[in-house]
Order: sequence, then structure tokens, then C-alpha cells
Amino acid sequence: MKTYPKDKIRNIVLLGHGNSGKTTLMESILFNLGQTSRIGKVEEGNTVSDFTKEEANRKFSLSTSLIPVEWRDHKINFLDTPGYFDFVGEAFSALRVAGGAVLVIDAGSGIEVGTEKAWGYTQKRNLPRLIYINKMDKENINYVNLIRSLKDKFGKKIAPFVLPMGDGDDFEGFVNVVDMVGRKYNGKMCEDVEIPEQYIAKIDPLRDLLIESVAESNEEMMEKYFEGEEFTKEEIQQGLRAGVLAGDIVPVIVGAATKSIGVHTLLNMIIDYLPMPADNETVQGHKPGDPETKVERKVDKDEPFSALVFKTMIDPFVGKISLFRVMSGTLKKDMEVLNVNKDHTEKIGNLFTLCGKKQIEVDSVTAGDIGAVTKLTVTQSGDTLSDKANPIEYPGIKFPKPGLYKAIEPKAKGDEEKIGSSLTRLNEEDPSFSVSRNNETGQLLLGAQGTMQLAVIANKLKDMFDVDVEVIPQKIAYRETVKGEATVQGRHKKQSGGAGQFGDVHIKFEPSPDGFVFEEKIFGGSVPKAYFPAVQKGLEESLLHGPLAGYPVVNIKATLLDGSYHSVDSSEMAFKIAASLAFKLGVPKANPILLEPIMKLEITVPDENMGDI
Repeated sequence: MKTYPKDKIRNIVLLGHGNSGKTTLMESILFNLGQTSRIGKVEEGNTVSDFTKEEANRKFSLSTSLIPVEWRDHKINFLDTPGYFDFVGEAFSALRVAGGAVLVIDAGSGIEVGTEKAWGYTQKRNLPRLIYINKMDKENINYVNLIRSLKDKFGKKIAPFVLPMGDGDDFEGFVNVVDMVGRKYNGKMCEDVEIPEQYIAKIDPLRDLLIESVAESNEEMMEKYFEGEEFTKEEIQQGLRAGVLAGDIVPVIVGAATKSIGVHTLLNMIIDYLPMPADNETVQGHKPGDPETKVERKVDKDEPFSALVFKTMIDPFVGKISLFRVMSGTLKKDMEVLNVNKDHTEKIGNLFTLCGKKQIEVDSVTAGDIGAVTKLTVTQSGDTLSDKANPIEYPGIKFPKPGLYKAIEPKAKGDEEKIGSSLTRLNEEDPSFSVSRNNETGQLLLGAQGTMQLAVIANKLKDMFDVDVEVIPQKIAYRETVKGEATVQGRHKKQSGGAGQFGDVHIKFEPSPDGFVFEEKIFGGSVPKAYFPAVQKGLEESLLHGPLAGYPVVNIKATLLDGSYHSVDSSEMAFKIAASLAFKLGVPKANPILLEPIMKLEITVPDENMGDI
């Protein structure tokens, strides 16, 4: 694959709800561009994007795949992301380096939760996008209702660029409202046709809305519009592109990926309307280790090299593969670059791009493009690679925090250490899950986005590292407290000749609203002040193991009321022991109870449903 300049590159993330047809759309694109001999099927496990054993078995995408294609002397780097929420970390990494997005919607299902989330991701990042309504050939499809629901949900920026020719079983293509040409499916492929008479009247209102958007793109266009002059095709495209880049217009097109309907139109629109790296003259980073000191680089192949690693893959044959986007400069084979985050020099070996799992060697990767390299020693997802003489650091990737925690343990004894090292390698590939040890229960905990992700991790441990594990509920880290009051005496006396031990305390135990509270109300010096810290320490150590089940005791107040001492035999240790004896006697008498963990939950409800809730 040849090297493309920054104005001939598009980095596009495919987003959408699970089963909306993103991977099938990608298969259709590859087939229509002659890169494959057939359209692979997800259910048969033979697609380019879903190449791992786990994906083939489960029949859906688990990770982001890089699929570069060439069209109209441009290179489009597609990042095909999973639609299931358990693997949202994959979408986050792809969004970090994408210049634009294609939101894929199932025409039969309409707006789904995944659609809304994908829209939110792009909206938060101000990422220009377009919508591809897939599966228009399904039964009972109503395009007008689909557009209405999109506008109701996402606002007036929704702009239909096409008008379908038929719905459901009668769907045979569409009219391109911008180019004023029909695209009809002939049973094998789509071909340009004249616009059928029955659609001409329906086109005018849609085209008028687009022309108004063009007029609003700048003052010159507005003046021309009010003077009644016709816009040229180039002016229309430039005006619409300006609206898309500004986020004021989100084009909507239709198709059926399994029949290749809408595929070429989608490719053309990506090139014509979505951003190229050249649209941004500079990229902003900061001085390594100092986020407050901003540093800029020109998006140019002759600038000092810098890149952001956005994805790590573990290949069973070649080892670690690091995917990166070049922010500035050019990366070539055998270069030495600085990993800014780790302050470590990495040697670049063979450079390549990926098409699914297929490696395509390249001589260099220039500013704006995406590439891959193997066997970087310390580099992880989110790290910056930079020219050693001109270091710069880019913001990393903010992955969502896990929401589900389970314990993991080996089925075979002796695999404990193997689990730890294997999980570390998998975590490089998927930073959206966490690994931690619960010091109270001793269990190894996995934090994940959902049960599906946990199951995939367990299967990968077995397939890739030969570690068979069980994922089980974590032991609950209960706490103990008291609901009542009790006043008791703790007396420690050991006097049998020679130096003895003597400590005597009277302590009241009662509930406390905020943690452990220790007070003293000693009168007359019955317990010298020098022993107060020892009493407190004895109580604090006793709090670690409650009387009910040995869990830590919280929210309790202990007041030292009285006691006695011996001028010779009393010591800090004696009063510490006396306090612990008082704890063991008093807490069981103060109505102890178990406390279960409480989680704070924030629920977001649409305004229109607030009354029902």
C-alpha cells in the first residue's frame, strides 16, 4: 500500500448498537473494492474484522479492527468497533485517533441505546459524523418515521442526503439529493439511473433544506442565495462540508450492506465531507510531565516525529502489536524513538498496516496516517512516541471505569502466579478492565464493564496462556458496628513476683456517626494522661476484628470514664491490653450488627419519562 499525503487520508470510526451491521458493512466495502472475493458473514465467523477465535465462536465483534481501503486515490482507515457495551473501551481508543465517525443504525430497530451512546461519544468530542441507515430491505421499514425520530432525538442538525426508492421488500435504491441522481440495485450491484418521476416532487423540500444550509455556511453564500443565484455543484459541496465539519449538519444516507446498496455513496461522502488530517494545521500536546506547558506540532511529514499509541494487540505468533497514529513527522524502519511516558528508547523494526489480522508492510508512516509495529518493549496504549531531540506528550486515553467486580481463581493449584502475569498481558490489550487484590478477603478481583467481558477474559486465559480459571462472586467485605450502649471494665493484672503488669480502664461504647471516636473523661488522675494514647491504640487495634464475624468495626465511640493504675507495675502495654479486654467485653453488649456495602447509584431519566418514573 502506497504512502498517502495528509489531505488524502481519512481516519473513520464505525460506531453503533450491537448487530446494527457495522462489520457486514465493512465486508461489503472490502468486496466492492475488490479486496475480498466475497462478503463474509458474521454468523459464519469468516469476516475480516472478526478474526480471533473468541469472535468466531461468539459471532460478534470483541475488539476494534483496523481496515484500510483505497478509493478515489484516497486512503480511508476504518476502525470497526464492537457494539456491545462490555467492550466500550475499544470504542474509546478508536475515538481518540479518529477524525470522523459513521454511525450505523438498523432500520428495523431504529434508535437504540447503542445509537444514543455513540452519538454522545461523538458529540462530547465534537467529532464530525454521518449516519448510515442499514438494512433498509427489512420488512415494515418507514423512512419518514426514522428521520422524524432522529430529529426528535438529535435535533435539527439531522439532514437527509438521500431519499429511498421504496421501503422494506420494495427497497431498490435511493435518490442522491445533493447530486440529483438515482442509485438502483439491479440484483447484483447498484448503478446510476435517472430519477423516477414519482420521486421528483419529494426531493425538492429535502434539497431546499440543504441549499439553506449551504447559504448559512458563509456571508458570500448567503448573499448569493438572497439574490436568487444558483449554487454550483462545488459550492454546494463546500458549503455542506463546512456545516458537517462545524457539527451543524449530520448527513443521513441509507443502504443495505448485504446487497452493497449505499456502499459507494458512503465512501464518496466520507471523502467529500468528513475531516482529513490536513484540516488541522497543528496538534497540541504538552511538555513531557508538565501538562500546563503546551507544545504544538504541525501536521506535516517534515516536522519532528510524534505519535500516539491507541491500541495494543497480543498475537500468538508475533507477540505484541502496537497501533499508532502519527501526529507529526514521519516514522521509518530502524528509527529510535522516545517513549515519553516511560522515558525509554524504543527501536522500530518492521512497519506495517493491518487489514484485520493481515499485515501489509509499508516503508514509512507519515503525519495523519495510522500504522503498526511489533515488539515495543515498554510501550502501552495511550503512550506517546516522539523524536528524542524534540519530545512532546499527548493526552492519553481515558477508559471507562469498571462497574462489575468478580473474584478469579485458578482451577489447578500452582497457577496463581501464572494468572497474575497472564492478566497483566491481557490488560495491555484491554485497559478497560482492572486487576486488584482485596487485602481483607485475599481474593484476586477483576473489574469489568460486564459479564460478557469477564467471560471473554476467562476464555482468553485458557486459550492463550493455558490457565483454567473460575470467575466467582467476591466475598463481601462486611463491617460491624453497634446500635446500643455499654459500659464495661477492662482489667489486666499480672503480678507474681518481680516486675508486674497492671492496667485498669472503664470504657463506655456507643454509636458514632462518623468513624471511630475516642474521648476521655477522667477526673482526679485515676488514669494518668501518659497512658491515654496506649488506651486509644489498644482500641484501634481491636477495631480490626469485630465480635460477630471478625470484620472491622466502624462508626463507634469509646469514652474512657475511669480506671486505676499501679505506680510500679503499670505500663503502656498493660493499659493497651486492658483497653482491648474492655473492647471484647463491651462491644458484644452494645447490640453489634453487620453492615453491608452500599453503592451510590446515579440514574439518568429522559425528561419525557420523568412523570412515569
